[in-house]
Amino acid sequence: MTREAAVAAARALLEDGPYLEVMARRVAIPTASQDPASAPHLLAYLAEEILPDLERQGFTGRIFENPTGKGGPFLIARRIEDPSLPTLLTYGHGDTVLGLDAGWEEVLAPWVLTRRGERIYGRGIVDNKGQHTGNLMAMEAVRQQRGGRLGYNVTLLLEMSEEVGSPGIEEICQQQRDLLKADVLIASDGPRLVPDVPTLTLGTRGALGFDLRVKYREGGHHSGNWGGLLANPGIRLAHAIASLVGPTGEVLLRDLVPERIPDNVRRALADCRVDGGSDGPEINAWWGEPGLSAAEKVFGWNTFEVLAYSTGNPSAPVNAVPPEAFARCQIRYTVDRDVETFLPAIRRHLDAQGFTDVAVQPVKAGAEWKATRMDPDGPWPRLVAESVRRTTGKAPMIVPNAGGSLPNDSFAVTLGLPTIYIPHSYSGCSQHAPNEHALYPLVREGLEIAAGVFWDLGEMPWPGR
Repeated sequence: MTREAAVAAARALLEDGPYLEVMARRVAIPTASQDPASAPHLLAYLAEEILPDLERQGFTGRIFENPTGKGGPFLIARRIEDPSLPTLLTYGHGDTVLGLDAGWEEVLAPWVLTRRGERIYGRGIVDNKGQHTGNLMAMEAVRQQRGGRLGYNVTLLLEMSEEVGSPGIEEICQQQRDLLKADVLIASDGPRLVPDVPTLTLGTRGALGFDLRVKYREGGHHSGNWGGLLANPGIRLAHAIASLVGPTGEVLLRDLVPERIPDNVRRALADCRVDGGSDGPEINAWWGEPGLSAAEKVFGWNTFEVLAYSTGNPSAPVNAVPPEAFARCQIRYTVDRDVETFLPAIRRHLDAQGFTDVAVQPVKAGAEWKATRMDPDGPWPRLVAESVRRTTGKAPMIVPNAGGSLPNDSFAVTLGLPTIYIPHSYSGCSQHAPNEHALYPLVREGLEIAAGVFWDLGEMPWPGR
């Protein structure tokens, strides 16, 4: 019973085939939560695929209907070795985005696991079926190497609606607080910053969606007869947005951005590289907050994005002054500003600039998860980072909060847990597009990392215990 044997056993799950066999079954279940017809598949993934497997490993689980009635079910499964031992909470989601079947390369299909060289294709192979499956299989390999015991308790929360904003997860965390009581959350989701270096993510940026709208009249009017006499809402809205964010992406309304990046966050981000890789877009170095590194822009700062802009009839323009204009906007934000102050600040600013005709309307544009962050110098990040380094020989990049969002506020705030995500994917994986794939070397290393962490948790005192 050695750490090396446990890591080797986890690696063999891929190299000898068991991981791919399990993933072939799980990918084959079309759990696209964005499709209303997928409800039976969402339940089947939990009831017929995940729960029986966990019960064979000594877990006791229960499936909960979504308390909001607006999403898929939840699974809470627990393996209690001794109530006096500390408890690990882990998380994943079994739902996926739509298959987008027609866009996949020839001989590939979203619901069929296919390996081509070092790429493993299939919807959910990285987001998130492959990541939570790898963690659970590595954990079982560690338990077997330890003679049937991990040395701590484990609780799994698996949801089936993450891709539509995780409706119900906050309510489940509140209602089932006793079942979900734990000392730490360690899970895997999202991509690494760069493929060849492990990443630890300690939180997430939040996302606030809202509309800016100008409406002057009903119907368009001939631009020859009325142009120059009727106010153009498209022009007014463009200037209103230009007063909020500059031509190079700098947020001009400073009430929407942090006063500064905290020193501990800046130190952690100094070791982080942002690289889209060969499959990602080229970064525009001239865009965003001046004076910040790429990592600081996306992980330590707030951004103002225009997601959609419409005036007139874009698909078939006509010679008319349009009656209204609309922009769907979004602020991605860190914990350094209170999200509740953003829309009032925008309203005050627009009024002061003479744009009283621009309406500011909050919207529920998908997920509205709030920002979270953990101290990168804290004991849990140091413990997990050392475990990863011991397994891989590489110091992981530690990201205080991801640029994107997860329902992490339910874990970090509602449940009050330190949270660490160890992604086993990379940014070029096409996770929301056709040809979603995992890289074989990253899957192998992910299994090894997970086994090392789960072994080490049974070997040392836990912070806070």
